[in-house]
Amino acid sequence: MNLKQLEVFLAVAETGSFSQGAEATFITQSTVSLHISSLEKEFGVKLLDRTGKGALLTEGGKVFRQHARQVVVAAQEIALAMNRFRGVEYTTLCIGGSNIPGDYIIPEILSLLLARFPSLTVNMIQGDSREILAKIRNEEIETGIIGSWFDNDDFILTPVGNDVIRLVVGKKHRWHGRKAVGLEELQEEAFILRESGSGTGKTVAEALVSAGMNIAAIQVKARLGSNEAIKQAVMNGLGISFISQISINKELSRKELAAMDVSGVNLSRHFYLVQRKGRELSPAAHAFVEIARKMHSTEKARFLSYF
Repeated sequence: MNLKQLEVFLAVAETGSFSQGAEATFITQSTVSLHISSLEKEFGVKLLDRTGKGALLTEGGKVFRQHARQVVVAAQEIALAMNRFRGVEYTTLCIGGSNIPGDYIIPEILSLLLARFPSLTVNMIQGDSREILAKIRNEEIETGIIGSWFDNDDFILTPVGNDVIRLVVGKKHRWHGRKAVGLEELQEEAFILRESGSGTGKTVAEALVSAGMNIAAIQVKARLGSNEAIKQAVMNGLGISFISQISINKELSRKELAAMDVSGVNLSRHFYLVQRKGRELSPAAHAFVEIARKMHSTEKARFLSYF
């Protein structure tokens, strides 16, 4: 049994004629007879009675017609779905973003993507950087943007933006108003930090170790799962933290938080577009990736124009 045989059978059943069925399927009448005979032989059931009034369905033929229609309709839906897939229309794109990219970078990309393809639907999953990598590895999402570099042969990581991580304190903290603090002073404070898989946390830990600090000496008061929770905790005086600059601009302007540098510590980083090595992206994911890359190129050009 094949799809053509089912289409031929349905054409004959609906027209009640072998000759009209042949015209509808663009084959000869003898070929129609061969297709019908082949189906009857395969299933051991007579499907059509050849009468003077035309081709009439047997009871078995009625049952067969019901299921044949379902198969043919499903096949047509497959073709429609793949045509839409190729055109980035009426499809769903599944992407991921770690905390900061998911809140501040990906929405800007999506505004351009959905303006170009308004019938596209996007599902974005947020998690820490390691979680996003795991979801790409498990093919739950196609691509994403994370806040830290991981040396892993399974993935391709492309820089798509820059960030500075700042040490932040609440408005009642004694460091409020300072431009910078020394590395040794950090050991005196209670910290509110992100979860262990966070790109921000990874960048901070690597920078502090590189500067010669024993990070085991840091007093961790709490680990929270989102940037917003950490900001609220710091504003309420529960401790101090390291937070991405782009996520605290409003709080800084309202003086709810104060940001400063740590002397001798480089807390700048890239954000990374990540995709699975050796896997072809869907047209929708490819469009997302291209917009992300072009935005980064534009951002880099603006930066270089100042020098």
